[in-house]
Amino acid sequence: MRTLTDKPTSLAELADDQVVLLVNVASKCGLTPQYSGLVELQQTYGSRGFTVIGVPCNQFMGQEPGTAEEIAEFCSATYGVDFPLLEKSDVNGDGRIPLYQELTQVADAEGAAGDIQWNFEKFLIGRDGSVLGRFRPRTEPKDAAIVTAIEAAL
Repeated sequence: MRTLTDKPTSLAELADDQVVLLVNVASKCGLTPQYSGLVELQQTYGSRGFTVIGVPCNQFMGQEPGTAEEIAEFCSATYGVDFPLLEKSDVNGDGRIPLYQELTQVADAEGAAGDIQWNFEKFLIGRDGSVLGRFRPRTEPKDAAIVTAIEAAL
């Protein structure tokens, strides 16, 4: 994997023994305001061993068309994003990155696994790398199910 600034990395390096909420993100989506909730989660739980990691993705109606620099500027200036962002990546299809090849095998609360449905699908990953929960795009970051799962993992 690579960061948005094109540095090689791994989930283990970024997570650094933290609980992670991994989210495929986009700047021009109706769900983009969820960045606010993600930033709030980062601020609330970051000091307790938690981090959000964003994965920009342009696979859903071209809603993340920008360059790495444009994405970084938008996230910082518009929402104050201070959590790590990976390079723009495919989360579905033949070009799906290996991380999402694994994650899409995990079922959500209703028992459905498979492709990412849309931007802002969330995966809660424990300190040991196990997936603790999958939350579909319309589940807001501060939804009780996500907050409860984060708190239990911490």
